[in-house]
Amino acid sequence: MLPEETMGLLGHVMIVGEMCVAHLGLTNGFRMVVDEGPEGGQSVCRIHLPVLGGRRLGWPPG
Repeated sequence: MLPEETMGLLGHVMIVGEMCVAHLGLTNGFRMVVDEGPEGGQSVCRIHLPVLGGRRLGWPPG
């Protein structure tokens, strides 16, 4: 869980991510991924928000 003082930063990162998505022209959908913890794929303690799009994404991922 993120510390409460970090929540605003995460919200800002999500907004900037959506601005990047608009710039990339991903109008048919996209996925933003946030890794959390070692079992979630996080290897470095930082915010990393990959944007996946440009093709149909399946579920479950991976």
